Amino acid sequence: MVSGSVVSGSIGSGKRLLILLTALVFAQAAWAFDYSDVVERARERAASAWSAPKPVPDFLRNLDYSEFQAIRFRPEASLWRDSASPFQVMLMSPGSYYGHAVRLNVVDGDRVSTVSFDKSVFDYPGPELAKRIPADLGYAGFKLTFPLHDKDTANQFLVFGGASYFRGVGRDNRFGLSARGLAVDTGLPSGEEVPAFTDFWLEKPAAGSKSMRVYALLDGPRVTGAYRFDIQPGAATEVRVKAELFFRDDIQQPGIAPLTSMFYYGENTPRPVGEWRPQVHDSDGLLLHDSHSGEWLWRPLLNPANLRLSYFSVTGLGGFGLLQRDTGFDRFEDAEARYDQRPSAWVRTEGDWGPGHVVLVEIPTRGETNDNIVAFWKPQGEVRGGDQRTFEYTLTFGNPAIAGEPLAYARNTFVGLGDRVGGGNVAGAIRLIVDFAGGPLEGLAADAPVVSQVTGLEDTEVIEHFVEYLPASDSWRLSILARPQGEKVLALRGFLSQDDRALTETWNYELPHGSDLRRETE
Repeated sequence: MVSGSVVSGSIGSGKRLLILLTALVFAQAAWAFDYSDVVERARERAASAWSAPKPVPDFLRNLDYSEFQAIRFRPEASLWRDSASPFQVMLMSPGSYYGHAVRLNVVDGDRVSTVSFDKSVFDYPGPELAKRIPADLGYAGFKLTFPLHDKDTANQFLVFGGASYFRGVGRDNRFGLSARGLAVDTGLPSGEEVPAFTDFWLEKPAAGSKSMRVYALLDGPRVTGAYRFDIQPGAATEVRVKAELFFRDDIQQPGIAPLTSMFYYGENTPRPVGEWRPQVHDSDGLLLHDSHSGEWLWRPLLNPANLRLSYFSVTGLGGFGLLQRDTGFDRFEDAEARYDQRPSAWVRTEGDWGPGHVVLVEIPTRGETNDNIVAFWKPQGEVRGGDQRTFEYTLTFGNPAIAGEPLAYARNTFVGLGDRVGGGNVAGAIRLIVDFAGGPLEGLAADAPVVSQVTGLEDTEVIEHFVEYLPASDSWRLSILARPQGEKVLALRGFLSQDDRALTETWNYELPHGSDLRRETE
């Protein structure tokens, strides 16, 4: 803000007024647009009824995946291409999954300008489609580029498009899982509500800048929000997020900092009939950190027979994320999808979010084209219409070490029957193998007094458990034989310790009744 005083005496009242008006104009020009403007717009929208975004024409929404992919943006039309900024902006066409346009604006110093639609920036697969594109169609979103590998190549690293989704990668990743601005009632019988980013403001970075800022306005039937994204690409891409949420109505299950991914099958599940690849997934587990207790908990993902929601109670959330710990090509053998290069995503909280739950939603899927995994934070207590909430966090995309976990981690989880050679001789039992590596386990002697700590939950019977060192992989193997009771979930927790000190994260696993492997025992 600009403040000052008017000095009486030799300066006349007319000149004093002119000086004051000049100061006010200067203040408005110097602070033409900032986060407070987005917050005010979100507040104003929350005070009125929701209005759904105008849908794009049916012929665009009915394009199949290959037809839509054939619409190509021309890189030479990227915003800021001729500037000294290392950042550029590629624009996205509506169509297929992108059912409505968004309003794009550029903030350049003290100027705010709207990015007008221009169909000539796209190459269309044929003249028949091109001539049907309305002149005022608008853009569905945008892709940010930055020279991650060499100064002459603009690499895509962050994409905003579709509802409140955005996807990011680190330098050595391929696109995989997505983040969202907000999830609403995800996984509940009442059905999910999908708010969307409707307006964006992109601050043009200075020449040579290594970071940039984006503002976004969220709107949905029961909530609005103002978002600020401070973005820094690199070996890992960091996005510092500030969100101010205004609730029009009650929400049973708000999902803060949601992550969405895909898990079809993996090392801990049977391979579907006809599939030759060892594994197919964008993420293989949920990691969370309770900063109050100090516990790090790892939950391998499942493709369940029925929808499953898991709630992990946390008194002081330090962070959570969906990780892709399998990063070797031989774990997937897929030369096209390259699941071994999919990014992990980690949410590190800023400030005290209070008690609540990390929620994991696992949805059945029969293929790899559907995102069937969602993880988010649900605050404790009710969210009522008229409430206002603020959340700040840093979202990082990169390799699975981005969480900065100091403990040894679960490298593998293998699951098989416990009544056959290699598994055991107990009918109805399940053999589970967990390999831990890294952290405090590194450098331990093979005969170090490492012990296993295993607990059965949900009336799961733990028949045996033991740990041994594997010199071939320089890891420590926890072997468990456990038996679920009737149709209850097989539920286990386990970790390794030495002298009453935890050496590893807590491995948490559930195998519900009705899963392929459980059916083999029944």
